Amino acid sequence: MLTLITGGAGSGKSAFAERELLRLAGEAPRVYLATMAPFGEEAKARIARHKNARAGKGFLTIERERELAALEIPFGAAVLLEDLGNLCANELFTPGGTRERAEAAVLAGIESLLRRCGQLVVVTNEIFSGGTAPGEETDLYFRLLAACDRRLAARAERVAEVVCGVPVFFKEG
Repeated sequence: MLTLITGGAGSGKSAFAERELLRLAGEAPRVYLATMAPFGEEAKARIARHKNARAGKGFLTIERERELAALEIPFGAAVLLEDLGNLCANELFTPGGTRERAEAAVLAGIESLLRRCGQLVVVTNEIFSGGTAPGEETDLYFRLLAACDRRLAARAERVAEVVCGVPVFFKEG
């Protein structure tokens, strides 16, 4: 089953996604699939904060910045993908990334995960309320994330937006 969770920065979406995965996982192995590249001190601090938040909860952490289709995970695992925005940026902008075919790479990676896992919870970012994109590269990123969000929302059994820590479900399958 695929669950897509969105929300703005600081909305509580990550904490909610983690609780949902733990609730849905049952006895399945729990995998935290981290996509953030440690590209600076702020990113390193955020990664450390997320690691501390999930400590002692039985997660196997896999750090994978892109190319999810080639990733091996335990069959039947419950997977929390944190997050789609980072994955899209990595596919677009990382040297050796899939820039021209980033959407296909992101979606193929998620489909590959779905074939192997029992539960997949994907966290994405609501970044589309802040006005216009300041530049061609940012616009390219916005378009990619929006396209992936739309495709995953259509594919998902459950879709929720977290606002001030409160999940609002748009789809509950």
